[in-house]
Amino acid sequence: MKNKVRALRERMGLTQGQLGALVGTSRQAIHAIETEKFEPSIWLAYDLSQVFGCTIEQIFLFEESDRKSWAQIRKQV
Repeated sequence: MKNKVRALRERMGLTQGQLGALVGTSRQAIHAIETEKFEPSIWLAYDLSQVFGCTIEQIFLFEESDRKSWAQIRKQV
């Protein structure tokens, strides 16, 4: 899923490790989210939105994602 985590983190002057500490996860998890190799839980997405002072939808760009939701997959069957 496309996201703005890296841009928002860099704008705040945080390292991946610092952001991870703020939201209770590892630097590796933040890296995986930024590189779209991992999609966070709703709770982690919420924590990120609180740190960045914006909504989850402003961080994670569902419309731009190539991945289909389960609802979209079911409609194709």
